[in-house]
Amino acid sequence: MGATSDFTRPALVLIDLQQGFFEAPELAAVRERMLSHCNQLAAAARASGVLVLNVRTVHQEDKSTWTLKMLEDDQGYLFEGTPQAANLQGLDLSLSIEVIKHRDSAFWNTGLLALLSQHRATSIALAGVSLDTCIAATAADAFAANLPVALGIDATACAEPDLEQSTLKFMAEQHRQKLMDTRQLCQMFSSAH
Repeated sequence: MGATSDFTRPALVLIDLQQGFFEAPELAAVRERMLSHCNQLAAAARASGVLVLNVRTVHQEDKSTWTLKMLEDDQGYLFEGTPQAANLQGLDLSLSIEVIKHRDSAFWNTGLLALLSQHRATSIALAGVSLDTCIAATAADAFAANLPVALGIDATACAEPDLEQSTLKFMAEQHRQKLMDTRQLCQMFSSAH
């Protein structure tokens, strides 16, 4: 087994499954599919004793957490305590651990790497939105941290559909990340130890 294919101790990382992201028409159209697949993944992970992490983007109205783009546009979003920052209704996050982020990557200034280490997870399965931004940035940082990544191709979505195939191709070819569907990821969780 190659280094990029070792998924014996995975964690499931759900990215930005929040009301605000699914207000965009492209993501609203796939909301129910995403919800169904992510709930299946979370249930299979829990049943197999696999760590489930729910990563949410949350910002402060005082601009202290805003990105350069938000500052330049003088427009914030996903403010703490608002309906937009809340998890998707119907998302089953039983026994999950929440991680709050302020940038695209779930690793940037969040303690995610330490949390994975604490739970002895040596690889991650990614699901959520958006494939071309937050999923890609998190996957790139996982690669930099020597963590193999399995990407749930039917449990992710892209706000920019034109970028979906090129993003998947880059992740698979450049970072050797595995493209798997929900059924394959559930099987992977059941064989984890």
